[in-house]
Amino acid sequence: MSRHGELDAIIVGAGAVGGALALALARDGFEVALVEAREPKPWRAEDDVDLRVVALARDARDLLDDLDVWTSIADARVGPYRHMRVWDALAPGELAFDAADRGEAALGWIVENKLVQHALWQALGGNTFGGSGGSRDASAGWLAKSIAAPAPPTKPRLLCPAEVAEIENGADAVVATLTDGTRLRAKLLIAAEGAESSLRTKLGIAFEGRDYRQRAVVAHVTTERSHENTAWQRFQPGGPLAFLPLADGRCSIVWSLPEAEAVRILALDDAAFRAELGCAFDFRLGAITASSRRAAFPLRLRLAEKYVVGRCILAGDAAHLVHPLAGQGMNLGFRDVRALRTILRDARERGCDIGAAHVLRRYERERRSENTLAARGFDMIERVFGSDAAPITVLRARALAMLDHVAPLKRFLAAAAAGR
Repeated sequence: MSRHGELDAIIVGAGAVGGALALALARDGFEVALVEAREPKPWRAEDDVDLRVVALARDARDLLDDLDVWTSIADARVGPYRHMRVWDALAPGELAFDAADRGEAALGWIVENKLVQHALWQALGGNTFGGSGGSRDASAGWLAKSIAAPAPPTKPRLLCPAEVAEIENGADAVVATLTDGTRLRAKLLIAAEGAESSLRTKLGIAFEGRDYRQRAVVAHVTTERSHENTAWQRFQPGGPLAFLPLADGRCSIVWSLPEAEAVRILALDDAAFRAELGCAFDFRLGAITASSRRAAFPLRLRLAEKYVVGRCILAGDAAHLVHPLAGQGMNLGFRDVRALRTILRDARERGCDIGAAHVLRRYERERRSENTLAARGFDMIERVFGSDAAPITVLRARALAMLDHVAPLKRFLAAAAAGR
C-alpha cells in the first residue's frame, strides 16, 4: 500500500482481464481494490459446455498458471489443440500448423470463457466487502509502507456488487466514488469492464473502428469423425467458419455471417442447420450428427484512441475489441495484464510513483501499438478472405501456398499466435 493509506490500484471489472490483473498485482504486493457490478454465474461441471469459448495461447496459459488458477481450469474441462488447418472455400491450398514442429505438446487450449472467469473469481474470493456498511472510506486505517520497499503478496479487496459513479482524476491520486458513496483513493485506476466500458465514456475516450455487419453464430456439434485435436478454419465469402476441438469430443463452431444470413441460420430447424453447416465446412469431419442450441453475437472492431487519461488507463476489451477469426481477444487482454504488471513492478523498484504519466505512457506505447497492429491485421484478413472477387481469390491461393512452404514465416506466425 502506498503512502497516506492510499490503494495502489483500483481495478473496475472482474472479468478475465480485470480478475487476472487484480490477482497479479496483489501477488506482487500491491494493494488493490477490485470493483464489480455483479457476481458472475458459477461454472458447474454438470452444465453443458458454455457456448462462448476462447483459444488460449501459451503465454495466456502461463499467466493463469502463475496465478495458480490454471490447474483448476485444466482439471475441469479443457480441449488442447495440437494442429491447425486453414483453407479457402474459393481457392486451392491449405495452411497447416503442428505443435510438434515447435517441440511443444499443444498450440493452444480451447476453454470456456465462463470457466476462466469462474476460476479467477474463486481465487479472488474470501475477502469480499459489500459497498454499504462500515467505513465510507475503504482506504482508511490501513498501514502505510514505502513504494520502493519489497512487498509481500496481498489479497485483492473485492467490492461486489458495486459500481463507480464518479472519478476525480487528481495530480497525486485518483478517487473513485461508488454509487453507495464509498470513496476509494489510489495511485491509478484501471478500467477493464469490457467493450461497453462506462468508465471509458466517463473519461471522454473516443474509439475508432467499424461494425462488420456480421454476427458470429456459435454452437457445439458432434461430427462423424474425430476432430483430431485440431482447430479448423475455412474462409468463405460471407465470413470465416471455425471448428474448435472440445474436451468432450465435440467441436465448438464460430460461424461469422452477414446479419441477415445469421438470422436465417438461427431460425433453421436442427436437421437443416446441420446440413447447411456440413456443406459450409466441406464435410471435413464427415456429417454433423448432433448439435446444441445456437446463439449469435454482433462483430465489431473497436480501438480506443488513447489508453491513458491522467491516472486512469484502459485494459482488455475496454481498449480493444477485435474480430474473433483468430481467437485472440482474450489473449491480447492477458498480454495487457502481463505488460502492466511488469511496468508497475519496475516503477516501484525504481522508487517511482506507479501512477506517474511517464509510467502509464510506457504501458500505452507498448500495448496500443501491438493491439492496433493485431486488430488491423485481423481486419485486413477478414476483408481479403471475405471477398469473392476473382483477382483477390487468386492472390489468396498464392498466399496460402507461399505461407505453407516458407518455414521461417510459418514459425513466425505460429509464435505470434502463441504469444512468443
